Amino acid sequence: MDSNDNENETQVGSTTTCGRERKDPRWKYARLPNEQDDLVFDDADLTGASKHEPEGRVILAEFESFRLLNTYVPNNGWKDEETSFQRRRKWDKRIIEFVVQSSDKPLIWCGDLNVSHEEIDVSHPEFFSAAKLNGYVPPNQEDCGQPGFTLAERRRFSGILKEGKLADAYRLLHEEKDMEGGFSWSGNPIGKYRGKRMRIDYFLVSEALKDRIVACEIHGRGIELNGFLWKRPLPGFPDPFSGKFGS
Repeated sequence: MDSNDNENETQVGSTTTCGRERKDPRWKYARLPNEQDDLVFDDADLTGASKHEPEGRVILAEFESFRLLNTYVPNNGWKDEETSFQRRRKWDKRIIEFVVQSSDKPLIWCGDLNVSHEEIDVSHPEFFSAAKLNGYVPPNQEDCGQPGFTLAERRRFSGILKEGKLADAYRLLHEEKDMEGGFSWSGNPIGKYRGKRMRIDYFLVSEALKDRIVACEIHGRGIELNGFLWKRPLPGFPDPFSGKFGS
């Protein structure tokens, strides 16, 4: 978003998908709320910039037959502090409330969700489970380990998928672990994190859309993710206007 744009502006326009013009999707930039506020997307609630932190972690586009949500989820951090565990717990609570309350039409949710859901989603589960920062061990066992791979985060993510009736597009099509190309984050190539990788980026879709997914790939290979271009659900991204797949 350009710094000259109105932070809270809701714009109406048109977009192009598969070479054909689509009419009037509604889209908006939202902000991660402060601790007193909910995660809001309503036009009526996007009044007054003081309600939102200047991080721009949420973009929501609403089309006639589905919503497209992009988020950059806050990192869990290493300690039970306001800017770490507590912040992530609040985020997860607010996002599941939004997903459940927005079930009137299908949702496609993509972005850096900063969580590796299962052991299959990390290259070295034991390493990440035992990870510490400067020897610190959180008092709650579920909060121990690498941010993004703690039991607490993973269980909340399972709850989001279940309550929101969402499917993980990549895992739906790739049931086996892929040590060569199944991750979207790689650790520092120098030191103990070399070769340690995680899948923290997703395309989640409402269960009503999951049978329409044809492909969802991660374009990064090896321990340095050579050729990394993030994921793309093409050509299987459903065209919600015609009921057909994109070309």
